[in-house]
Amino acid sequence: MNSELRILVVDDKPSFRFLVTAFLADAGYQAAGAGSADEALQELARMPYDLVISDLVMPDADGIELLQRVHRQWPELPFILITAHGSVESAVTAMKEGADDYLLKPLNRDELLVVVGRLLENTRIRAGHARMLEAQKERFSFQNIRSGSPAMGIVLKSAQQVAASPRTTVAIYGESGVGKEVLARAIHLASGHDLTTFVPVNCAAIPETLLESELFGHVKGAFTGADREREGKCARARTGTLFLDEIGDMPLALQTKLLRLLEERVYEKVGADTPLAADFRVIIATHRNLEERCRDGAFRLDLFHRLNIFPLALPPLRERREDIPQLSEHFLGILRSEQGKRLPGLSRAASNDLCAYDWPGNIRELRNRLEYAAIVTNGELIQPEHLNLGLVSHDKTAAGNHIVVHFDFAADEFSLDAVHGRLTAWAMDRSNQNKSAAARLLKTTRKIFY
Repeated sequence: MNSELRILVVDDKPSFRFLVTAFLADAGYQAAGAGSADEALQELARMPYDLVISDLVMPDADGIELLQRVHRQWPELPFILITAHGSVESAVTAMKEGADDYLLKPLNRDELLVVVGRLLENTRIRAGHARMLEAQKERFSFQNIRSGSPAMGIVLKSAQQVAASPRTTVAIYGESGVGKEVLARAIHLASGHDLTTFVPVNCAAIPETLLESELFGHVKGAFTGADREREGKCARARTGTLFLDEIGDMPLALQTKLLRLLEERVYEKVGADTPLAADFRVIIATHRNLEERCRDGAFRLDLFHRLNIFPLALPPLRERREDIPQLSEHFLGILRSEQGKRLPGLSRAASNDLCAYDWPGNIRELRNRLEYAAIVTNGELIQPEHLNLGLVSHDKTAAGNHIVVHFDFAADEFSLDAVHGRLTAWAMDRSNQNKSAAARLLKTTRKIFY
């Protein structure tokens, strides 16, 4: 709302200050006046403002000097200069010094309000974009990747090391949903780059006929339908990172051009013969075994060796079960914020089910199951039935009721005692810690169960 926006009007003539502040107040803005540059700086230090409108010619310091002093302390504060001594030269000087716009006296009310509205809207958009980038930076930083797994710890340490080499090609391997893109973004951020220069390309999602143009861009007339020149992903990734997801599905013909990009650090737009510098890092990711793809003739062996300079293998979630409770609470925290809903957490039975499940979809599947549970619950602890995992199913068939219980063990953990312990714990969870009920569930007596 305009009433929340504060504008400072600086002019040595009280009548002009009164006129401009009246225009702004009628439009719903909070407007205040200052009679000199020093007075303006004192007012800006006293409370925050969203815009400054200043006369160019004033006795103590002119508007350009005030502009320079303001931007030294508040570099993002929009600034408009107004003068009765307008000329092309003074307008050019004002804009070079950082003025956002330039208006002439006698002042036109409608023109003033249009310029003020545009600058304040641009500021709002920039601030929103900055907040979004900051939130993304926090979300994708290494500090936000939660893991207590030794295997994951080794991967993260290696990833942080390669982040310090901003031109080294990185290959990230792992099943679908393990967080390959999250790790790639963390490497990019830790290399000192802004997230706007992280450019992802899914090689499996773009048709083969369009993938080359999508990557490298094209010139006008390069092919039917190319009615204008187009920048590709490589141009957008300039000085940052080109992330090639599902690289194992890239067509062979395009693999040759990618090999040249990696070896010579140049590429060409489709239909052009002028090489362009590939001044960015390449990070690739795939769930496929690239060596097998090479043996099958679907992937170039020389490209594989060029890509495999710094390999990182992300373990699947079933091999880092110790991370499941921490990841679950992390996702529930996000869901509380997104849904504005009270989510007390997981019951012991639900937590046990999460830790026992195999997670073929890995971290992505875990997040999806928790989102489902968050939607179907209403302020109570999440129970196994809210997760919709299918870990334990009761199927009514012609043969009667069947209970299917799934437990997963590492090879060195598996034993009769371990199975026994897991089964009794499952029965207790299903029976709300009632030993008699748990014994009945397992078709035994309370004494034997105990």
